[in-house]
Amino acid sequence: MALASGLLAGTALAGAAMADVTVNLEEAATGLTAPLGLVQPAGDERRFIIEQRGTVRILLPNGELLEEPFLDIRNLLVPLLSDFDERGLLGIAFHPDFASNGKFYVAYTIKHNGQGDPGRQLWWDHANIVAEYTVSADDPDVADPNTVRIISSIDWPQFNHNGHWIGFGGDGMLYISTGDGGYANDWGIGHNPEEGNGQDLLDLHGKILRIDVNSSADGNNYAIPADNPFVGQEASALPEIWGYGMRNPWRCSFDMGGENQLFCGDVQQNSFEEVSIIEKGGNHGWRLMEANACFDFHAPNDHPQDCDSASMVAPILEYNNCTAKPEGCLGISVTGGYVYRGSHADWDGKYIFGDWSKSFGTRDGQLFMGSKGSDGSWTLENVTVANMEGPLPYILAFGQDADGEVYALTSVTTGPVGGLDTIYKIAPAQ
Repeated sequence: MALASGLLAGTALAGAAMADVTVNLEEAATGLTAPLGLVQPAGDERRFIIEQRGTVRILLPNGELLEEPFLDIRNLLVPLLSDFDERGLLGIAFHPDFASNGKFYVAYTIKHNGQGDPGRQLWWDHANIVAEYTVSADDPDVADPNTVRIISSIDWPQFNHNGHWIGFGGDGMLYISTGDGGYANDWGIGHNPEEGNGQDLLDLHGKILRIDVNSSADGNNYAIPADNPFVGQEASALPEIWGYGMRNPWRCSFDMGGENQLFCGDVQQNSFEEVSIIEKGGNHGWRLMEANACFDFHAPNDHPQDCDSASMVAPILEYNNCTAKPEGCLGISVTGGYVYRGSHADWDGKYIFGDWSKSFGTRDGQLFMGSKGSDGSWTLENVTVANMEGPLPYILAFGQDADGEVYALTSVTTGPVGGLDTIYKIAPAQ
């Protein structure tokens, strides 16, 4: 067994010894509905915000949030549940040549298309779409809805575990995170009964995908990069796959500096939460592992002592989930963030992320920083907010601007309603 010697090496386990970092949360935009992303294209002064309800908003350099959406696809989305939903407008990415070609990409959920399978038409919940749009020729602050080009469509068995962060790497390829298909424990309708979707290399669920949107092939509106790890192994693995063994990679990001690594917060089951750096062809564990623990989907809270973990990629950070590990727990659903590359030198290279809340029914969002040591291992630091009293709002997502500053995207409700939500810039406490 390789669990203790292989997986635990280099992984920070949260506990009482965590250091504290004190920050201020500076309001950057408010009046939003479930903001799930804030990105800034290269060479552009505007910051673009996606709202789960189906709109993309523009935040100007002076702090003005434009009322008219840059893109409004509310009419395309599957109807969202007001109390809690994991569907909606989930991701946005701007083409590396956006300044010249005006192309950008969004990930969202529609009513399932079934792909001709009567069983899917009857039982499956929706489809996750990645689509390309182009900015209007007449107004740079409005996208042209008639330019839509569907890049990918993946049927989804349940409403949850969608993933669908999207982002371009420095290689110009588009990366897509996909959750395992939903429900719990990676089993049930739409899940591989033998190994779960996360370990099934012939299934697109529970993966990090990598595609070339500048080309098309084999009837798709994308091509497979020749250096993807499973190219040429089509009988046993889908060539779109870059990494696998994911449960619900909720918010990923490329480091603007360093080695430009891809970080993902991967929501786990009941006992642990984890952050991983995605490796080419890497098996990140799920459903054989929950973070660093062996996992049995028949008894999810009772972790086996032994499992074959020799080939698994260890997470860089993990902590206890309050559902089944309340002692020393830090939350119930990790929210992936960004490596800080802004103006505060002491934070350079720290990974800023969080957790949605310590409980479902009561707002108690959590902020963390991860620091990489000289030996390559990561340690976890708790973040205290100096200028806010009481528990934080739910932490939905994080954003980063072109200067490397990081933002916390928060909500005061559990569902995508209300127009009451706020984005904060994370800054050192004075």
